[in-house]
Amino acid sequence: MRMKSEREAVVEYGMKLVPAGLTTGTGGNISVLDRASGVVAISPSAMDYARIGAEDVVLVDLDGKVVEGSRKPSTETPLHLAVYRVKPEIGAVVHTHPAYSTTVACLGWEIPAMHYLVGFSGHKVPLAPYATYGSDDLARLTAAAIGPHNAVLMANHGLLTVGKDVASAFTVSEIVELMARVYLQAKAVGEPRLLSPTQMDDVLLHFGSYGQAR
Repeated sequence: MRMKSEREAVVEYGMKLVPAGLTTGTGGNISVLDRASGVVAISPSAMDYARIGAEDVVLVDLDGKVVEGSRKPSTETPLHLAVYRVKPEIGAVVHTHPAYSTTVACLGWEIPAMHYLVGFSGHKVPLAPYATYGSDDLARLTAAAIGPHNAVLMANHGLLTVGKDVASAFTVSEIVELMARVYLQAKAVGEPRLLSPTQMDDVLLHFGSYGQAR
């Protein structure tokens, strides 16, 4: 099977989406890019995550042409491909509909630097304008809005996160959802105090040495 490990990663993290509270039903989609070949492994459209096997994960090229697989690829394939084009450093995209992040997106808000963990995205979590799901407009607007960040809210829609691999992108999704919850709770009782750009620069510098040495 071509790109077996990438397809298995899509299945593994797809199984985690619903238990993690990042989506419901068959919502959301995951992809992994092999930069060397320019081929993307992406979850199939509208399939129960519990029933997806590696053979169901579709391979497409960066123009969206199916190169292997019998299933229909995610309707958000153009979205994933657009983000890969503007962020050459990434290897995976996770798009979800988590409750708190989606609520913030429906309010038309970004998530500002109100907590140091916002740094998993960057200095903030920006907001992309609304466009119809699956459309080229949605792909274009979201790719433009993400900029240097690892996450972007999608107005009246959901959340998209990126990473060097699917594990990293999934972690960003979980952290942003926590930050969205904290932000909404803080806004319910007052106005959050924000960290300064200098303070966030310091956070991002420290993140560079976070974790276990290899």
